[in-house]
Amino acid sequence: MTKRYQPTWASLKTHPTAEWMRAAKFGIYTHWGIYCVPATGPNVTWYPYNMYREGTPQFQYHCKTYGHPSQFGYKDFIPMFTAEKFDPDEWAELFQRAGAKFAGPVAEHHDGFPMWDASDTDWCAGKMGPKRDVVGELERAIRAQGLRYMVAMHHAENWWFFPHWKKEYDTSDPRCAGLYGEPHNLDFEFDARGQGHNQAEWLAQDKPSKAFLRRWYNRLVEVVERYQPDYIWFDFGLRFVHDQYKQDFLAYYYNKEAEWEREVVASYKWHDIPPGAALLDFELGKTAELTHYEWITDTTVDDGQGWGYIKETEYKSVAELVQYLADNVSKNGFMLLNVGPKPDGAIPAESKAILEGIGDWLRVNGEAIYDTVPWNTYGEGPTQMTHVGAFSDTKEKLAYTARDIRFTVRDNFLYAMTFDWPEKEFVIESTRALYPGEVRSVELLGSEGELKWEMTPDGIKIERPDQKPCDHVYAFKITRNRSL
Repeated sequence: MTKRYQPTWASLKTHPTAEWMRAAKFGIYTHWGIYCVPATGPNVTWYPYNMYREGTPQFQYHCKTYGHPSQFGYKDFIPMFTAEKFDPDEWAELFQRAGAKFAGPVAEHHDGFPMWDASDTDWCAGKMGPKRDVVGELERAIRAQGLRYMVAMHHAENWWFFPHWKKEYDTSDPRCAGLYGEPHNLDFEFDARGQGHNQAEWLAQDKPSKAFLRRWYNRLVEVVERYQPDYIWFDFGLRFVHDQYKQDFLAYYYNKEAEWEREVVASYKWHDIPPGAALLDFELGKTAELTHYEWITDTTVDDGQGWGYIKETEYKSVAELVQYLADNVSKNGFMLLNVGPKPDGAIPAESKAILEGIGDWLRVNGEAIYDTVPWNTYGEGPTQMTHVGAFSDTKEKLAYTARDIRFTVRDNFLYAMTFDWPEKEFVIESTRALYPGEVRSVELLGSEGELKWEMTPDGIKIERPDQKPCDHVYAFKITRNRSL
């Protein structure tokens, strides 16, 4: 078989975003692992990091609830991670009803506990805790629903995630190295966004070993060979991996397209690989303007950025997430939404309600989202972002109005999505760009019949119906003549 992609950045930058991803727009993934047992924030996936560090809320909670971490380590949560209610078919059916076009699990988080029956360790879900191949069971269930399958891989961060230098903790016990990673002694602190105090200094003193890098690579290959994921999502730890390992893996994965006869996607954060070699991801953030490149946001249903299941969290509204999706798509972006199941495998009722609500909206308005492309402007309206890029969502919460409108295009249809129920008569100012005679008709998705409209010097003036066809966001379908 001829290998189209070589392990060089020049070659990898020629890999395009998959057409199926461009059409899909919306996916769901799950943060489900040992960390959901203590289920307390902030950011429960960082519980195993913070529980060993004095002064953090999770250290204090751990001491009060389970005892000092020198007596009760992270590994001791594994028997409590039971998964007795885990039903992959139920999860997959919910994701399909929510309107997702791709879905899958975090296959391994920073904690070093693979959620499959890993061949290189006993510290995995196949042999401990659930004693089930979670990644494999979800792969079969999700594909059975007609969705693309994805996995998220965070395992590069395991190198520095646990305090190997603190001898009183089990993290320094060689018998636990299969979970906590091989012992090394640099005392270095990172914050919960992986930024650290001085990354350059850290990398100069404590680069991941060759053994660690080989394990990073081999686990990826094992996941690819066993489950053939359509999409691999990488967390920020990719920056700590030597270029040649990243290049070798991406070339190997991209060349699977010829073998599998389908396109694949990989995504990355920040500048962890050169632009264009994969899909750029903005964690909890997005762009303020229409971009020339595709991108994706990973965000979560909870309002506290907990990622995994947290007992005390609040949740986003369906309206907020539907607006988020429409805004992303109008700017050439996609949305990956996280759900955090409970330790027993049940998806919280609040999360289910949100996913069902998104699905209800997409069943009415999906044609304005799926398989669309941006227009020559993303939108209009008074509400503007003042923070952009990764984590911009944590710095401001936007309150959209009916005058905030987002556009998408499919064939000769222009979709104008208003972010609230508009006035009885309203004008879409951006449509001033249309030619006289270009507009053939205007409809509202979910309502029967054509609407009254007229072209004015200020744009198309539309008379909306009296009854709402849905909640949250309203998609007006403008049919245009292909020729004047």
